Amino acid sequence: MAKQFPQLEEAHQKFIEDQHMFFVGTAGAEGRVNISPKGMDSLRVLGPNRIVWMNLTGSGNETAGHLLQINRMTLMWCSFTTRPMILRTYGTARCLHVGDDGWDDLAGLFPDHRSARQIYDHSIDMVQTSCGYAVPFMEFQSDRDTMQKWVDGKSDEDIRSYWVERNSHTIDGKPTGVPT
Repeated sequence: MAKQFPQLEEAHQKFIEDQHMFFVGTAGAEGRVNISPKGMDSLRVLGPNRIVWMNLTGSGNETAGHLLQINRMTLMWCSFTTRPMILRTYGTARCLHVGDDGWDDLAGLFPDHRSARQIYDHSIDMVQTSCGYAVPFMEFQSDRDTMQKWVDGKSDEDIRSYWVERNSHTIDGKPTGVPT
């Protein structure tokens, strides 16, 4: 049975720390809804109503484009191990790029990564837990090194060119605000 909370409790924060991946969900006023899996060492809980996560270069940039249209975001974690649970945080988010006020302070919370495209600062207005009884058991093996290999083969200019070519618009043609 689902339960709602006004903020993350200590047990929720521990649950988040124990997960190897999370999902982000956003949608614009019209067009497609986006749900993206995220991993690596890219998320920090900064308080009971605040989470930040560093978004690395990817094949799309839907989250940024959606937030420019409607400022709402849901993050979700689910356990693939012994404790069945799904946890969602609902709220809004602020998108920061390199050079924006606050970027340096938040980026300092994460390992340095040349393909860091945005940092999302998520303000939580509700937390929900649910059972997760139908989530399968899965075993974590390791993080992928594919992103790092891709970055190692690119110059900073190559990465910026990729953003212009592949990340400046959503799949629905809306701007994402990525620096070009």
